[in-house]
Formats: sequence, structure tokens, C-alpha cells
Amino acid sequence: EVQLQASGGGLVQAGGSLRLSCAASGVFFDDYAVSWFRQAPGKEREGVSCISSSSSTTDYKASVKGRFTISRDNAKNTVWLQMSDLKPEDTAVYYCALQHSRSIYCYYNYMNYWGKGTQVTVSS
Repeated sequence: EVQLQASGGGLVQAGGSLRLSCAASGVFFDDYAVSWFRQAPGKEREGVSCISSSSSTTDYKASVKGRFTISRDNAKNTVWLQMSDLKPEDTAVYYCALQHSRSIYCYYNYMNYWGKGTQVTVSS
């Protein structure tokens, strides 16, 4: 059984930082690109950041570029999203998802597995 466990969310003041983790089990993690998505109340889910299976490529939504950093450790089956200089508009439920791909690229569609989300709330 494939499981994705996202954690690390919480309540933080604007300008603060959080580090989200996504731990996977039941898959050969090296075969998967990983993406983070978020969904704010009343809004559609959007891709925030992704990382290819070998970490050769990372991508960021324009509004988080320079503030968020994605990384992974395949030996630990874990991906992290370091979020700094958080803004109230970053408030959302954050989800991690896997895409079976050993491409040098990463994507925000055709995800194979989704984890349960973790709430991030940024107060002004």
C-alpha cells in the first residue's frame, strides 16, 4: 500500500518560516517525481513546486520563487518544502503527490499518488 504523509504545517506570522515534509512508503521512491500543491478556501488547487526523481530539476510557482525551496533525500523517501518569508496569501492546505517518472523534468499533472494535506496558516 502506498502512503504519503505530509507534515510540518501550522500557524505562523507573516515573515515566518515553516518546513513541510512528505514521507513516502510502499513505492520505490527513486522512480518518482514529487510535487507540492496547495488549495486555499474557495480556490482551485495549484502546483507550488516540484522536483524530479534525481533532483536534477526543480520548479517553483512564480509567487513562491525565491521564498520556497524543495529538496529530497531518496535514501529517506522524503521530500521537504522549506518555506520562508511566508505571506498571508500562502495560507492553504498543502499536499504532496508522486508522479511515476524518471525524467529529468517534473510536472504538476498526471500524478499517481496523493497524500493527505497539511494546513498552513499565515497570519498578518
